[in-house]
Amino acid sequence: MDLDLDTAIKLIIEKIEHWATTLIKMVPNLLVASVALIIGIYIAKRIRRFADNKFRRFFPTKTLADLSISIIYVFLLGAVGFIVLRILNLDKTITTALAGAGIAGVALAFAFQDIAANFISGIFMSLRRPFYVGDAIRVKEFEGFVKEMKIRDTTIQTYQGQLVTIPNKDVFQNALINYTRLGKRRADVTGGVSKNADLRKVQEVALEALKHVPNAIVEDTTFFYEHIGEETIDFKIRIWVKSGDRVPYLNFMSEVIIHLSEAFKENDIKLPDPVRVIQMDSTNDKKGLDDIKKAL
Repeated sequence: MDLDLDTAIKLIIEKIEHWATTLIKMVPNLLVASVALIIGIYIAKRIRRFADNKFRRFFPTKTLADLSISIIYVFLLGAVGFIVLRILNLDKTITTALAGAGIAGVALAFAFQDIAANFISGIFMSLRRPFYVGDAIRVKEFEGFVKEMKIRDTTIQTYQGQLVTIPNKDVFQNALINYTRLGKRRADVTGGVSKNADLRKVQEVALEALKHVPNAIVEDTTFFYEHIGEETIDFKIRIWVKSGDRVPYLNFMSEVIIHLSEAFKENDIKLPDPVRVIQMDSTNDKKGLDDIKKAL
């Protein structure tokens, strides 16, 4: 028993001596690796700062610039880390560990596929630039102004003042309406006039009135009749406003209706009242008429 204990102690002492000897031999390498790590991180930060100041203007969007500069910085840090491991003679050990981690990486790829999809969608949108910060857009049921676009998600502020963060995958894969990009927006106004009205006069009066609507693009305004109803002849007006934003568009629609109404009144053009037909059973005609008289 004593012999086994002495053997065990001897083995432990030999192992500790081996570790101590190895550590003493690695001290120079540790010092060199520490210096290389500090210098490498310093150089990587200086390169990142230089790229941020000099090359940002060459990227189409801020998001793509941030992503590219971050990739450069991570790549430099990776190179510094590899150099440090090489100095410590641990590069082969790390390579073996990374090869073993490949299987785990595949599993993580399936677990984080939505994050990857949002990330890739953000890159594609940065290249295509379907909108800019400040544009009025609509994605699915959300409509508002773009406040921020990141590589993973996009934030818009709705017209009610709420901030909505939408994953870039949903923005990229769904129909997107940009109200600002074209710089103008069309308003469609429909109405009807009596069959006895002078149709050419109605058209002339309407077009003349619409020339005085603020921010209207007069040359793009069209007026045409599209339907003959039982009591009316229906018309449609297509008129463009020099803005794609929602509030100017709503104000413009209001002004169009006001100008048309005032012009029709000045020229004695009457809009027909709606016709209501009341059907009653012949056996209850008298009672129905009495009820209508009481109601009136």
